[in-house]
Amino acid sequence: MTCRTSKRLSPAILAWRSFHAAIAAVFLSSIAYVWWCALTGRRDPLLKPAVAGLIGEAGIVAVNHGDCPLGPLGDRIGDEAPLFELVLPPVAARRAVPVLGALASVGIVLLWARGPRREPADAV
Repeated sequence: MTCRTSKRLSPAILAWRSFHAAIAAVFLSSIAYVWWCALTGRRDPLLKPAVAGLIGEAGIVAVNHGDCPLGPLGDRIGDEAPLFELVLPPVAARRAVPVLGALASVGIVLLWARGPRREPADAV
């Protein structure tokens, strides 16, 4: 972990990190959910918002040249540590966004390719 400072974090930074972590948790959950639906063939009302959120995030990250668009907001309040560097070594943290983007993309393609699960006609 690179955030090895002994200074206390301000309440603004703590709130910021909590907010940023919650957003990351939603996107990580969306990736897992898309994969679960792709592998099981299940579809429900949560799937469309999960896919839409991931596609939207991909577009925003692409416009931001592969970086998290929230990083500059953390910089403005004095948070020097990128979110993933709080839990991963620096090299892994730098690779997190592209790797997670690839996982999301493959999951969405698999979801589309497999289509919804078909119930046997006699199961009705």
